[in-house]
Amino acid sequence: MSIKTIIAIIITALLTIILMQNTDSVKFTLLFGDVYISKLVVMTAVSVTAFILGIIVGRPKKAKYDIGGYHDSIHKKDDTNTLSDEDRDYIS
Repeated sequence: MSIKTIIAIIITALLTIILMQNTDSVKFTLLFGDVYISKLVVMTAVSVTAFILGIIVGRPKKAKYDIGGYHDSIHKKDDTNTLSDEDRDYIS
């Protein structure tokens, strides 16, 4: 098992223990009203939302590179002789 997997298992176990210890009902004020909801439900919703946001924010972006356009902007397409003067001196 990798360190990443072990840490994920430990965090999941600790989160489960914390959620199971907080099952009592608590009054929450949501916008204009008071609602009695279990802390378990609220903490689970917050944990799932944070996990989803972490995945969305942490994923790598797919970068699109136009290698052909980049190469064509540096070198002329019609020019078959792309060696610089320094390269020609080094070769000869």
